[in-house]
Amino acid sequence: MEDKIKIEMEFVIHASPQLLYQYISTPSGLSEWFADNVNSRGELFTFIWDGSEEKAKLLSKKSGERIKFRWLNDEEDGASYFFEIRIQVDEITKDVSIIVTDFSEDDEIEEVKMLWDNQISSLKQVLGSA
Repeated sequence: MEDKIKIEMEFVIHASPQLLYQYISTPSGLSEWFADNVNSRGELFTFIWDGSEEKAKLLSKKSGERIKFRWLNDEEDGASYFFEIRIQVDEITKDVSIIVTDFSEDDEIEEVKMLWDNQISSLKQVLGSA
């Protein structure tokens, strides 16, 4: 199995960190921009897109700051890949950014970046900060 490459992307978002956290950490918030529908049972989240579903395990979260998931199919493969959405506030300018950490195959990096660009654009529209 080929090692995936870690990707980090930063997106400036005009919204309060508290509001943003609701959209990245709750099933109802994630359903508004990340997937068509999101359900959770404890640490297990089910993301649904166009009738197909992917399950992810919540690895960690810190209120108001970040959330980290691992896709179950990666976990079953014994892989330690994850995706994390982190809220960062610049201490001087007070600008709010989302830092996304994800992993990708070497030949899919641009696709993964485009996917996150689209997802974060959806989030900005939902927040009214587009």
